[in-house]
Amino acid sequence: MTATSPVPFAGDAKRILVIKHGAFGDVIQAEGALRDIRENHPDAFIAVLTMKPYRTILTHCPHVDEVIVDERAPRWRIDRMRALRTKIRARGFDMIYDLQNSKRTAFYFRWMLKNARWSGTAAGCSHPHRANEPKKIRTLDRLAGQLEDAGLTIRHTRTPDVSWLADDVRDMLGAANVTTPYIVLVPGCSARHPQKRWPYYTELAGRLIAAGETIVTAPGPDEVELARAIPGICIEKTNWAELAGILKGARFVIGNDTGPSHLAAHMGVKGLALFGTHMPAERTGILTENFGAIEVDDLSALPVARVFDEVERRLSHSNSV
Repeated sequence: MTATSPVPFAGDAKRILVIKHGAFGDVIQAEGALRDIRENHPDAFIAVLTMKPYRTILTHCPHVDEVIVDERAPRWRIDRMRALRTKIRARGFDMIYDLQNSKRTAFYFRWMLKNARWSGTAAGCSHPHRANEPKKIRTLDRLAGQLEDAGLTIRHTRTPDVSWLADDVRDMLGAANVTTPYIVLVPGCSARHPQKRWPYYTELAGRLIAAGETIVTAPGPDEVELARAIPGICIEKTNWAELAGILKGARFVIGNDTGPSHLAAHMGVKGLALFGTHMPAERTGILTENFGAIEVDDLSALPVARVFDEVERRLSHSNSV
């Protein structure tokens, strides 16, 4: 397609596939894009292709009709690639919104869905995303720009809201003897990115408890031992909807740059994320009216006193307005 070629109209699509493999925080941030896709295609059948860990989240999503799991098999496994291609082609999708924009999804375009209308960065697709877009653009702005390039009207992409994911967890909190109000700490992060982990949540929890706060952690399976070492109440074995319910009911959330922090931010919860130099907070999309960040060169050098003082300042400010 040349620069002067007309862009095929996407608004008449009847069967739509959205690709969003992950990771967790990226799936959460795509909620607004899914909502906008639904508003622009109110009568269409919309499916999402994602990874198995995020199937439950997207099954809850009110903007989606079907969730298709992609095992992301090695591309040399031709048998499994053919099985996925057969599954996708059988559904007769006439519009693809590739929100992952990876080398893998570009391969899917070339090998599985070359004849479908396609929004993304894959070379030769019908609705190409801006090739001259700044590489350091904010995640939510990049999503909005892609949908605008496809001709969609954008109202929600920059302000995702996943409140629909949250379960009623009052019985769970009661069983754990959690009194309200409470503060949630998110001390973990992906094992692949240990530099994202602030090491002083134990000391922070002690200071907050001494100040009269109730402290709660709700760790993932790989973070239980870490959470158990932190003073307060540890609620284990939660699913995504229960975790969302715990976060949504919190007075405040303090966490690393990790999925649960993004989840809290995009439910309107007040909170604070702690960032090193791995990624500017602004680019991740975590900053909202209620959710802020402290950014430092070295998280291990970020003192407890600074975090505690910022939390107290934000809590005092919220109580005064």
